[in-house]
Amino acid sequence: MPHPPTAELNWWQAGLLALALFTLAFGLALVRARWAGKVTPFLREAGIVAVLFSLWQRAGQLSQHSTTDAFDRGRWINTAERFLHLPNERHLEMGLVDHPMLGQLANLYYAVMHLSTTGAMLFWLFWRHRDKYPRVRTALAIFTGLALLVQLIAVAPPRLLPELGFIDIAVRYGQSVYSGGGFSAQELLAMPSVHIGWAVMVAGAVIYASTSRFRWLIVLHPLITLYVVTATGNHWWFDSIASALLLAIVVGGQLAWFRWRARRIEPTAAPAAAGSELGSVPAAS
Repeated sequence: MPHPPTAELNWWQAGLLALALFTLAFGLALVRARWAGKVTPFLREAGIVAVLFSLWQRAGQLSQHSTTDAFDRGRWINTAERFLHLPNERHLEMGLVDHPMLGQLANLYYAVMHLSTTGAMLFWLFWRHRDKYPRVRTALAIFTGLALLVQLIAVAPPRLLPELGFIDIAVRYGQSVYSGGGFSAQELLAMPSVHIGWAVMVAGAVIYASTSRFRWLIVLHPLITLYVVTATGNHWWFDSIASALLLAIVVGGQLAWFRWRARRIEPTAAPAAAGSELGSVPAAS
């Protein structure tokens, strides 16, 4: 079976895309046409996203030195999850084995929806709700950067541990996005799951910015993503939990920062307001 269409780029392809976008944005910035002024910000922001994606992919290359330990960590996670009585990822995998069409759709969702939905969300936010865009973009960048640091500690996903009964669903149906199904160090970037972090970020951004009564339907995206990354053997439950916790820390820290800044600004504004009020009081006769 041919490989599915995929939004995945390797690190140097994403880097070249970022360079092309930045170059085009710089060139259009020199054009005084009105349309160029509208297009340039989109190109610049798309370049930033491409850089983040390139760095994430590059982290796989930097994890090669700990390949052996990565498999040991994967086995430890399996033991810990069984000790905590979490559902076995293998049970979800068997559902995709018993239903090949569902398995192929899950592989397709994993390959296509990760980057495309994040890009679509950023484009929509920048176009329709630009006042909210900076906070979301910053949170996404910080989360991705921190995830990259954690991923330098390589962890093997379930599908690379067949001795524990796990199956590589993508390879089974000939839909692997990794070098025709061969091993790649990028496959050891299991902890935390950037797929889950970005999916939750997409849903949170839509709920945060949109006023539509149908906006809550976007919650289906992280839920489907959670099922897909787990059932295909690409991530442990711990990977998704770690991703959600990391994103909560980033968003919580961001909110705390803005509140701290607001408290610093308020005391400086208060004396000025008080002075203007005193100046308006008529002198006693």
